[in-house]
Amino acid sequence: MTPNDPLLVDCDTGIDDALALLYLLGTPGIDVRAITTVFGNTSANTAAANTLRVLDLAGRPDIPTAVGAGSSLRGTARFAPHVHGDDGLGNTGLPAPALAPTTEPAAELIVRLARENPGRLHLLAIGPLTNLATAMLLDPELPDLVGHVTIMGGAVDHPGNVTPAAEANIANDPEAAQLVLRADWDVTLVPLDVTMTELLTEEHRLRLLAANAPTPRFAARILAHYLDVYQRNVFGAPRAACHDPLAAAIAVGEVSPVVAPIVPVDVDTSDGPGRGRTIADSSTEEGSGVRVVLRTDGTFPDRLVQRLGGAPSRTLDIA
Repeated sequence: MTPNDPLLVDCDTGIDDALALLYLLGTPGIDVRAITTVFGNTSANTAAANTLRVLDLAGRPDIPTAVGAGSSLRGTARFAPHVHGDDGLGNTGLPAPALAPTTEPAAELIVRLARENPGRLHLLAIGPLTNLATAMLLDPELPDLVGHVTIMGGAVDHPGNVTPAAEANIANDPEAAQLVLRADWDVTLVPLDVTMTELLTEEHRLRLLAANAPTPRFAARILAHYLDVYQRNVFGAPRAACHDPLAAAIAVGEVSPVVAPIVPVDVDTSDGPGRGRTIADSSTEEGSGVRVVLRTDGTFPDRLVQRLGGAPSRTLDIA
């Protein structure tokens, strides 16, 4: 995206979503025009409350937050309190946000901003793709109006993280993901193949804590929970994947992929064991399809922590 392009973030605000939002809000020249929330890490309503807490912390009450889909296109919903805590933010128990969501539904907000900014709006989707699919169904011309879509989701050659085949964002609504990934618009997919290689560590958390300011202290507190989950369930050490922040950095051009072929991508929507699997056809000649990021240089977590440590912030009681 170019520096003047508006960005809409569609998220299910849990821990890594919050880190991604703080990263974007602390990046000069990024025009975060709106945020929409969807079920996933937590409910769409809780994700909205968490988003508003982040906006309050960042001193950005001007950015509208719209509540979106509370379940998949099939009407199912599952959450991840075992990863993000009961409140979606590592059981930090923060007070209710001072801000309130807009009354405009998420899908309608997406369509409106796309029509107000034809060819310029960048959509960053870091949760299930239900809101984007719903917006496409609401306005079939949406793919022609949106400048670019960056999606954190999927697993190409990497195992899934909710089933052996599927990554959580895609698995939570395979039908929506299939609609979005088959549409004729410019899409960059940031799957587990790359997000599981860019790792936040205990050293990063201690650097945030040492900054002794509200934004890095908040980041350190939610990261502590995240590191513990990954230590117990994935790595056996305090290291955590940099899912949503990495996708955000790629979306705004601060991380340039090292390997990112353009290939057709589909989603398994069957009811079998492969449901939610992302299928990238690497045998097809480049030139059509989805840009799939498979490798970055591995240095982004250091830059993320540096950015969070220097982000402008206001006082919020997180003691």
